[in-house]
Amino acid sequence: MVIVALEPRPENVVGMHFFSPVAKMPLVEVIRHPKTSEEAVATVVEAGRLMGKTVIVVNDGPGFFTTRVLGTMLNEAAWMLAEGASIRQVDQAMTAWGWPVGPFALLDEVGLDVAKHAGEVVREALDERLEAPAVFARMIEDERLGRKGKRGFYVYEDGGNGKEKNKKKEKEVDETVYSLLGWQAAPVSDEEIVERCWMQMLNETARCMEEGIIANPADVDLGVIFGFGFPPFRGGLLREADRVGLATVVERLEGYAARYGQRLEPAELLRRMARQRETFYKS
Repeated sequence: MVIVALEPRPENVVGMHFFSPVAKMPLVEVIRHPKTSEEAVATVVEAGRLMGKTVIVVNDGPGFFTTRVLGTMLNEAAWMLAEGASIRQVDQAMTAWGWPVGPFALLDEVGLDVAKHAGEVVREALDERLEAPAVFARMIEDERLGRKGKRGFYVYEDGGNGKEKNKKKEKEVDETVYSLLGWQAAPVSDEEIVERCWMQMLNETARCMEEGIIANPADVDLGVIFGFGFPPFRGGLLREADRVGLATVVERLEGYAARYGQRLEPAELLRRMARQRETFYKS
């Protein structure tokens, strides 16, 4: 992240969160703190637009908006692996639903050490909602950091320099991960995999909205589409929630929470909107 100080005063300090690789990723998340002036925000937003970026503005908080929400999806995928879903099934279910890559392929690209650090920062604030399974710790202890270290959830014969080779064929899951994790297969449907991932993202988005981190539904949907590849043909996370219906979302989350734990309990905003038959978009 870049910290921009137009002048050395609190009202002129603004954060710019770029996404990797910066040259290709179209989003910039502009972060303001309580003392940041409107003028400073407007100046930095314009700077981002002049770079050719799509810009959203969020208030400061652990993980901002995008990192916090993406983290819940990656965390839920790791829980499903720990519970017996396979790496291949989780990633294929998500790409079939419209994601460009699955969560485990994405973790390999980001680097598990980077993901662990980001998760710990957010976890300190969110406590049990981002409680992580042992998957991440065991992978890192075994020095499986992803593509950059030539070892991750998938096989990388040439490490970071083998991109062209890996593009020519489907990546192979590193089967030794399963013995490392003490994994035992258990049946889970593709529908459940997809729902637990996107509905947990929605759950954390609702909490971000409750806390005033982000307010505008359009900014939410721009952020998830351009920041980390939420399927654009679905219109965004909140468009998808409106399409499915919040009463259905709350019912599903309550069912998953009863089976898998408190982290999946629906946010109060979702419960209230479902009771009142509200939608995120008003037209």
